[in-house]
Amino acid sequence: MTSFGLITEGKTDQIVIENILAGYFNSPDVIVNPLLPLRDETDKYRIENYSNWYKVFEYCGSSRFKEALQFNDYIIVQIDTDTSEEANYDIPKYEGNKELLPEELIEKVVAKFESLIGMEFYAQYHERIIFAISVHSIECWLLPIYYTDKKKAKLKNCLGTLNQALIKKEGFSIDPNNKNPDYYERISRKYSRQKILMSLYEANPSLKVFVEEFRKRKITI
Repeated sequence: MTSFGLITEGKTDQIVIENILAGYFNSPDVIVNPLLPLRDETDKYRIENYSNWYKVFEYCGSSRFKEALQFNDYIIVQIDTDTSEEANYDIPKYEGNKELLPEELIEKVVAKFESLIGMEFYAQYHERIIFAISVHSIECWLLPIYYTDKKKAKLKNCLGTLNQALIKKEGFSIDPNNKNPDYYERISRKYSRQKILMSLYEANPSLKVFVEEFRKRKITI
């Protein structure tokens, strides 16, 4: 069966993407191998379980990334763009006075990854590398589950907007400083149903880009 190596900013991002994969392929048995952060349920706070956007870039520029392609059919790389203007990320959200469209920002982030991975290596293996660039956070990808108005396509303050719906409909909210993985599982599990995912994914621009990468590559499991 087709396998996916997963490089993300955190465990909650992994959970969301795993449920999206289950929904897209209409199977709960998609093979996902977390590469960053590593999973260890017996010792959740070990240093190797920690990740952030800097570590995602660092991993993709290392030999570990190339080695991972030996053991996975595809590698999925996830990163948020909320911090894209920080040092070492260095991707502005504006050109002149014009804010970049999500698709334009995604192109710039992908170009940075291409450079880190190595242009020659990327040219050879790009069909097996899938980017999940969440503009500006992966919480934005969850808004279509709860909103039918223009909020479903929001790019900014998505966690705050998501929490407004969660308090009303789920009876909990997400602490931005201590994100509970169980909450993300409960929320994003809705995307594990193909009918729901395929009816909602186009509402968010960067989620649409990610999901349609599988269609472009004609990936099956």
